[in-house]
Amino acid sequence: MQKNRLLLRKSLVLAIFLVIASVSYAAKPNIIYIMADDLGYGDLSCLGQEKFVTPNIDRLAKEGMTMTNHYSGSTVCAPSRCVLMTGQHTGHCYIRGNKEQRPVGQHPLAAGEVTVAELLKKDGYATGCFGKWGLGPPKTEGDPIKQGFDRFFGYNCQRNAHTFYPKYLFDQDEKLPLDGKTYSHTLIMEEALKWVKENKDGPFFCYLPVTIPHAAMHVPEKYAAPFRKKFPEFEDKIGRYSGPTVKNPIACFAGMVTLLDEDIGRLMALLKELKIDDNTLVLFTSDNGPHSEGGHNPKFFNSNGPFRGIKRDLYEGGIHVPFLARWPGKIAPNSKSDLHACFYDFLPTACEVAGIKVPSGIDGISYLPALLGKEKEQKKHEYLYWEFYEGGGKSAIRKGNWKAVRVGLKKNPDAPVQLFDLSKDIEETKDLAKDNPEIVEEMLKIFKKEHTPSEIFKMN
Repeated sequence: MQKNRLLLRKSLVLAIFLVIASVSYAAKPNIIYIMADDLGYGDLSCLGQEKFVTPNIDRLAKEGMTMTNHYSGSTVCAPSRCVLMTGQHTGHCYIRGNKEQRPVGQHPLAAGEVTVAELLKKDGYATGCFGKWGLGPPKTEGDPIKQGFDRFFGYNCQRNAHTFYPKYLFDQDEKLPLDGKTYSHTLIMEEALKWVKENKDGPFFCYLPVTIPHAAMHVPEKYAAPFRKKFPEFEDKIGRYSGPTVKNPIACFAGMVTLLDEDIGRLMALLKELKIDDNTLVLFTSDNGPHSEGGHNPKFFNSNGPFRGIKRDLYEGGIHVPFLARWPGKIAPNSKSDLHACFYDFLPTACEVAGIKVPSGIDGISYLPALLGKEKEQKKHEYLYWEFYEGGGKSAIRKGNWKAVRVGLKKNPDAPVQLFDLSKDIEETKDLAKDNPEIVEEMLKIFKKEHTPSEIFKMN
């Protein structure tokens, strides 16, 4: 009898422990990271867009936080994604440019790279990537399902993402044939929403590197039609990039962002329906500044907001991107932070959200305290750093209100520093280098310190 009581007591203790462990495990927050493709700082109505509205994305700001000094990892696709995934800036990370491979894909991440998806997966998170990858062909070490993602659906290769009507997408590491008439973004979003439903019991990390509004100005006609009426003066203009040409690409661009906004609304509604809204951190940003391809006119839309430059520039317009964060009950509604942050800060932030150890050897600093309104606890960067290997070679630093930019580094490794005071000159029009030699010297030391040579990407 006493033995039976002892066994019963042990069984009860074990059952209670399992229940507590189950509750604790389920309570880990879900993380959704939405990254638009080539969306400018000024392409959201909550940040000044006046040609069209983005009410659902604006809700993220209204019900959460806008980080006003957030930067992308680079000014083009692949390196920006590498920075996001690895927590290292472009002076240290493995992928520092768009280096193509044939027949499909870009140069792969190395075997030794540790991604945020791998860290979260190891901690028990379900991990899914839906959209554009660009960090390694299928079945190579850079394949997303070899870099920590349980599920991948979308464009493995950036070149294929130049059209929204591709002949195939990738489902895991296998081609899914398409008819060339199916709008890819809608298909990708359906798979993402389905995956969120399947993993509602959590915890999950859903990475959504959507392709809107990249490259070709393709959108289903019902989204373009209202803007054809609004902007009839552009009806004779033709947009060309890859895949079908379009009439009035101005109308199509507005329609594309409208469709993206609608899908963000669908996602937010799903979180409420599944009753996981309060336990899900949603982040929204863009991989770099606005482009001028396929007939898109960033000047007409004021896509780069108050900033100089667009995609492929290291001036503010190429890297200063929108960043919105929503987490009901955790992030104060309609709040703002002017913290200087960058894509390489996401990895440590995700680790802190999940309650796991941040790996050493990264450049990022968690911005979770800022999101939670704990500014006194927020550690800050001394400076932010970028390198870019196209367009003649460029590099940049932001240190406080000072912004240093160098261009033409492939021809001249000792190219002069352009120096701007962003507190007085957000458009970077007045080069103050000659008047501030001590600041220039300080910046040159940082440029030298932060650049590590790469065998793959050569600045000179």
